[in-house]
Amino acid sequence: MSSFVIRSVRADEWRAAKELRLAALRDPVAHLAFLETYEEAVGRPDSFWQERVRRAAEGETGAQQIIAEGPDGEWVGGLVVFVEEPGDVDWAGFAVEEKQGHIVAVFVLPEHRGCGLTDVLFDAALEWAWEAAGVERVRLIVHQDNARAQRFYRRVGFVPSGVTVPLSGSDDSELEFVLERELHP
Repeated sequence: MSSFVIRSVRADEWRAAKELRLAALRDPVAHLAFLETYEEAVGRPDSFWQERVRRAAEGETGAQQIIAEGPDGEWVGGLVVFVEEPGDVDWAGFAVEEKQGHIVAVFVLPEHRGCGLTDVLFDAALEWAWEAAGVERVRLIVHQDNARAQRFYRRVGFVPSGVTVPLSGSDDSELEFVLERELHP
């Protein structure tokens, strides 16, 4: 584990961020984990990726993309945590009632799973959310059938809130999991 560097991305690293996202979208469970397809993402112009990374780069206050970088410089995993403000409307059309963090785009390359890397990424995301963003609650949304992700989220302290988000065009839904700051030291 000590051979990995956990850090926020820099705005000029959009190409590496794009490659990690495309790898995530090629994962066998991508259809359960992400709300876009590989085909959609690969067709986006460079300007899209540049702006996406810039908005979540080191020093930004509204979001952070945190990555795990291997000793050879390869990005082997990452996630994004962004801040939702009261009065905002989230991606599913629900009103945001309190300032909160929202973790999305969680992914670790298969050959690096099971070594604790996701735990370290979550620790970094929660530290940023609690300290830099000043939120008291962090949430994430997980597909009802993504048992692997649900087990991990429960293990690191997230619990189902009871909120269910129906996915348009199917009978599938996603579940909101939350972690309150007072429950996480």
